[in-house]
Amino acid sequence: MRKTTQKEDKRQGMDKNENREMIEAVAALAKEKNISKELLFSAIEEALKSAYKNNFSKEYGMPPSNANVRVELNRETGAVRLYARKTVERWPTDEATEISIEEAQAIQPSYQQDDIVEVEVTPDNFRRVAAQTAKQVIVQKIREAERGVIFDEFVEKENEVLTAIVQRVEKNGIYVELGKTDGFLAASETIAGETYNTSDRLKVYVLEVRKTNKGPQVFLSRSHPGLVKRLFELEVPEIEDGTVEIRGIAREAGSRTKMAVYTQFENVDPVGACVGTRGNRVQAIVDELHGEKIDIITWSEDPEVLIANVLSPSKVEKVIIPNPEEKSAIVVVPDYQLSLAIGKEGQNVRLAARVSGWKIDIKSHSQYEASEPEEAGFIEVDEEPEFIEVSEEPELTEM
Repeated sequence: MRKTTQKEDKRQGMDKNENREMIEAVAALAKEKNISKELLFSAIEEALKSAYKNNFSKEYGMPPSNANVRVELNRETGAVRLYARKTVERWPTDEATEISIEEAQAIQPSYQQDDIVEVEVTPDNFRRVAAQTAKQVIVQKIREAERGVIFDEFVEKENEVLTAIVQRVEKNGIYVELGKTDGFLAASETIAGETYNTSDRLKVYVLEVRKTNKGPQVFLSRSHPGLVKRLFELEVPEIEDGTVEIRGIAREAGSRTKMAVYTQFENVDPVGACVGTRGNRVQAIVDELHGEKIDIITWSEDPEVLIANVLSPSKVEKVIIPNPEEKSAIVVVPDYQLSLAIGKEGQNVRLAARVSGWKIDIKSHSQYEASEPEEAGFIEVDEEPEFIEVSEEPELTEM
């Protein structure tokens, strides 16, 4: 056996130290960044393969893709071996990918034409050649892994409410900080009339999380009805524990929201639970939405009662449902209540239709009498439906 020289012993000792340091570095990174050790080892192997191919192409004057290389990295010791995979040929023409039968049979006598032979090709100076490339690729893989962890975390927060800090305001939207990543609030998803300044704290609704090469992109909204729904879930314990349910919600951001609530418990007032003592619960949400009006009404399984309720604050005389399958209704209101029932630019009836899921045609008492519709099938509504409206300065009553 050939004796190693003092210089070779020193070099092997340095390699062992560096190998040990690499193993320790991988372990530390895996723990600190919560990244799989195997993922990091695979990244290193890819880096070493890339470094070898680049060096190989310079040496033999051929493109790196011609070299079919397998890298073997010992997970315990950090020792690295490179093997070129070559096809056995009687008259090889490509030294990078082919080997003669004579050379192959010198390694193992059983090799024949077209067999695949692995030949160790670890260069003496490979450590120096590969170091820089390996570092760059490893850093890239670590970043990709971190982005993957962040994506997995935020994709679970779709349709949830987060607190964001405004970073910068641009014409197309607002860029915000969400902690581990940034988010984007498009101009179309903002509330009309709201102004945004750097360092402002906002409640935002997570619309979608997309995976990109630059990391996860989180798209947000301040105008989505889900924002109001989630804010009530956070503010009202009875909604969080399921005692009170939000059965329907419709919103025109910055102006008005209608929300229908329901409970199966007779001793619970679902509207009162959402409003809170002296209106404190709903007022907290109104403040977050900068004065947006919120109508909270009681949901009913009876469509006639539901339609009468959702048209609050107007008084309803009759609800006629000619064909329930079409989910359309004719609603009769007092003459003096017609404009209130329809609302400014049709807002009240429009939101009522969205909350209830019914098409609603509103007629005044005079219009109804003049048209002489069939009387059968309508319900008289004698009492005004339960309704609470909270604006920027609500009239607060003791609950």
